[in-house]
Amino acid sequence: MRTLRTAAPAVVICTRDRVRSTTFYRDVLGLELVREDRFAAVFRLGSCALRISAVPDFTPHEHTILGFIVPDVPAVVRTLRDAGVVFDFYSALQQDELGVWTSPDGALRVAWFKDPDGNVLSVTDAS
Repeated sequence: MRTLRTAAPAVVICTRDRVRSTTFYRDVLGLELVREDRFAAVFRLGSCALRISAVPDFTPHEHTILGFIVPDVPAVVRTLRDAGVVFDFYSALQQDELGVWTSPDGALRVAWFKDPDGNVLSVTDAS
């Protein structure tokens, strides 16, 4: 049985401060806020729902939890930097001045940043 093969995904991101995170995802990242209820702020993200849910004792992971596939990574990085987003640099990777890492074969570019709770997000041209 392939019950979930055609299901639209819903991504859940935890936050300690839902108001602060809602502002970030809406005003800084430019996502469309669809609704809010007592459980979550819900954004439209392509064909899926992104739910920002409050968890008072939440501790963020150290790895990427959500990546945004974009056609032009450097252009998106510049736009987000202009909006106040700070991109992460990792000593183990060779990143350019914007924080963009390019895979050795040149087929993939990625840049990482954090939301207000420290959740690691990325922009990439990988599909």
